Amino acid sequence: MDRLGVGIGWRPEIADAVERLPGLDWVEVVAENVCPGHLPESLLRLRERGVRVVPHGVSLGLGGADRPDAGKLAELGERAVALGAPLVTEHIAFVRTSSPVLEAGHLLPVPKTWDALGVLCENVRIAQDALPVPLALENIAALLSWPDEELTEGQFLAELVERTGVRLLIDVANLHTNRVNRGEDPVAVLDRLPLEALAYVHVAGGVERDGVWHDTHSHPVPPQILDVLAELRARVDPPGVLLERDDDFPPEAELAGELDAIRGVLGRSPARRPAPAGDASAGDRAVQGAGRAGRHGGDGARGRVAVRQAALLSALVAGTPVPEGFDGRRVKVQAKALVAKRASVVRKVAPDLPEILGATAYRTAFFAYAHNRPMTGGYRRDALDFAEHLLVQDLPADAAARRRLTAWWEYRAGSRPPGRAARLLGWLRPVRRRARELAGGRGT
Repeated sequence: MDRLGVGIGWRPEIADAVERLPGLDWVEVVAENVCPGHLPESLLRLRERGVRVVPHGVSLGLGGADRPDAGKLAELGERAVALGAPLVTEHIAFVRTSSPVLEAGHLLPVPKTWDALGVLCENVRIAQDALPVPLALENIAALLSWPDEELTEGQFLAELVERTGVRLLIDVANLHTNRVNRGEDPVAVLDRLPLEALAYVHVAGGVERDGVWHDTHSHPVPPQILDVLAELRARVDPPGVLLERDDDFPPEAELAGELDAIRGVLGRSPARRPAPAGDASAGDRAVQGAGRAGRHGGDGARGRVAVRQAALLSALVAGTPVPEGFDGRRVKVQAKALVAKRASVVRKVAPDLPEILGATAYRTAFFAYAHNRPMTGGYRRDALDFAEHLLVQDLPADAAARRRLTAWWEYRAGSRPPGRAARLLGWLRPVRRRARELAGGRGT
């Protein structure tokens, strides 16, 4: 693949700043946030200047027990074609379960087992056959570990590449996150990676709280993460490196400074090159031999993976018991993080809600609503359900705010079959209709 160079994640909030950044080679855009027929003018201007655009998907859930959704694959392919992208990227993660129907609203780690690897590889091959451009997959950050894992992160990624030929998007911030949260050594992971499969690299900021590293994408990139980038640079000259920033955007000069820091690391000459990842040690060969019987997914493996993923996701979003072997404290941390993520995204897709309720009241009310209440229909449906939940309880207490929330909900509920709130609020419609009739009568 051609070299990408140094780039940044394009977001609408910093679109103007991104266009002004000096020496920018490419940008990455969240695939689900753009429409092929109505691309943002900023992206079109960047493309006209020769800046390449790569769509980065977040909703396929290729690590899930179900086969990839054909519609989602088609949509991702359409965005790649519309953007003239050299490749598309996604994550090694699961995001939902189908039995029961649950949505995480976030990327969750897959167990590093032969069953999960077989399912992932089959899903990847389905995606590769459906997409019009090459696919690369990203390692994710995690707050918890699966019990009884059979492979290390490096072994898992190397096997994935060997079986599918998929390219890798290595997030060095996620490697650091997993060092803090799961005790995984980034150097050991890098030593096992088939670096010839490297498509590009992510760099992002985060913060540590109470011994847990949160991959926020809203903090400056710390030295520890640049050190992991330097370790990767000591092994290979990456085809591309991208700075991710999703919130709390700093001034333009700070973004430019972070890009310069990345360029500084990349400018260093490689210090050493390890033995090729294909030269497996005796221990690795033993692991590969032990897992040979599980090299294909199959319905049996899918069923086993589905049961495990459903048990974990249900504990995270529906308050069911923590599955045996998991760290209960970490499950609680992850569950809280999932609610915080939901609150943040709903705030973005429905900015009127925190404006109507007030920022603090919105967050408090949303956390109370989302506790043990899974998301099943995406963030916009979640926003409507949250508003309906408040109105059924005659909230907010302020009558003017409640009227505004009522109008907001009614306008967006559309043709949805009436629920509890619709029945409670139905009296408003005949009153308004009668008022219009009276007004019309006065005009005759």
